[in-house]
Amino acid sequence: MQATKRNMIDFNNLKFDFYETDWMFLSRYKDGKWDDGELIPFNSIELSPAACILNYGQGVFEGLKALKSKDRRISLFRPMKNAERFEKSAKRLVMPPYDKQRFLDAVKKVVIANKDFIPPYESGGSLYIRPLLIGSGPVLGIAPAKEYIFLVFCSPVGPYFPEGFNTVNLLISNKYTRASPGGTGSTKTCSNYSRTMRPALEGKKRGYDQIIYLDAVYKEYITEVGAANFCAIIDNKLVTPRFDGTILEGITVDSVLKIAERKLGITTEQRDISYKELFGDNCAELFCTGTAAVITPIGSITYEKRTKTYNNNIPGPITEKIYKILTGIQKLDLLDEFGWTMIL
Repeated sequence: MQATKRNMIDFNNLKFDFYETDWMFLSRYKDGKWDDGELIPFNSIELSPAACILNYGQGVFEGLKALKSKDRRISLFRPMKNAERFEKSAKRLVMPPYDKQRFLDAVKKVVIANKDFIPPYESGGSLYIRPLLIGSGPVLGIAPAKEYIFLVFCSPVGPYFPEGFNTVNLLISNKYTRASPGGTGSTKTCSNYSRTMRPALEGKKRGYDQIIYLDAVYKEYITEVGAANFCAIIDNKLVTPRFDGTILEGITVDSVLKIAERKLGITTEQRDISYKELFGDNCAELFCTGTAAVITPIGSITYEKRTKTYNNNIPGPITEKIYKILTGIQKLDLLDEFGWTMIL
């Protein structure tokens, strides 16, 4: 981790990395109820070695961003959707849900308290906000904790992919899978992401930016790209994998589908997508999307010894249109006809 303060941060050259800010929000669950919580200086927290999060991975999180507009207003993008998904994730891991409105209030408090760390509009950066719920109570047998910590911290960040809005080259894995039916793939649990570290590292050693994962049953249908949702333009339709319980129900991909339909008149489909379709002539563009990735165009894919390049390895026209509309709404450059942005 980089322990740093505002005057040490070069906002024009941010990486997607941790930079310490001044304040965080913390609330504790004990004796069957949550306390009021409070803003406290950013600091370490103390956990028992027997804490459920450390032994059995009982933890969930969210990710959202605060952005600064040209006229220096601060905006959040669809934060109540994060609160709803956070609640769903908590219930899946038998954790006491944190009230959605209190979740939103805590996020706003952290953003306002750390507003000096929001990168300026011109930098292209954002303030990444991380709500986290962990089983802090000690356990030995496999069972839910009796005590929990809810906290929210934040960090200024640059693009998730260093290339920014440029194409990335991806490897379709026939070795690793991300999630299986009946598991936790559709929830944002801490343990979902550690399992993707080795595949990503192996892919990068081979020259690829990230991994495309296939389903765990047939090893044929696309699920996700690393920590992002997957989209393709096939037969002039925007196609994304259906939410079958193994795929995170992304807030950004939901926004992308609505933009494609309502702003661009593009037909959308959520269905099973075979990796074989991506090599066909009817597949014109690919991109991945998420809070961190925003919209990242995919320039090429490789499966075993076969590679296909899209649009001469530059962003496709539909991908670029969606990107401009989505980021224009997020940055308050465009009229928000959907009611997605929250101004602080």
